[in-house]
Amino acid sequence: MAVDFELIMFFILAGVGIGTAAGMLLSRSAVYSALFLVLNFGAVAGFYLFLNAPFIAMAQITVYAGAIMVLFLFVIMLLGAEKLTPPEVLPWQRPLAVVLAGILILEAAYLLFLRTPGLGEIQMPGFGPDTSPAAIGAILFGKYLLPFEITSVLLLTAMVGAIVLVRPRKQGGGQE
Repeated sequence: MAVDFELIMFFILAGVGIGTAAGMLLSRSAVYSALFLVLNFGAVAGFYLFLNAPFIAMAQITVYAGAIMVLFLFVIMLLGAEKLTPPEVLPWQRPLAVVLAGILILEAAYLLFLRTPGLGEIQMPGFGPDTSPAAIGAILFGKYLLPFEITSVLLLTAMVGAIVLVRPRKQGGGQE
């Protein structure tokens, strides 16, 4: 039985994706977490290439791994967030996290092993055989304009929230 090159590459990308996601979650440094996230975005772009979506893969690299992560790293380093002390852990957080992780593992096992086989080929809603940048742009800024704008507002809100969380608190009643 010959092993397919795409299958080997899929498992390599899957390992990189899972490893970088775990590294992002387990890293104590905000800068290292952001760099692990960049590597994870690269693995996701590789999956898009396997799905024959080169435009989405390049957009993933350019927009997420390029522009947004550079912005996040700039904000983290500018505000000194990598030097923050860890927040106080409440006593109920760890048991709740263990219970939720167990539920997630049980759900994943059910979906992988007990559920009936898939539904066949998955079609992207709104996208037909034409996946050119012009066609994607027409659909994105036509039919999906509101979700696109909501996503941009959510990213802006997340960035402002990160700045508010790490800025130094005022000492006393004086002005800064």
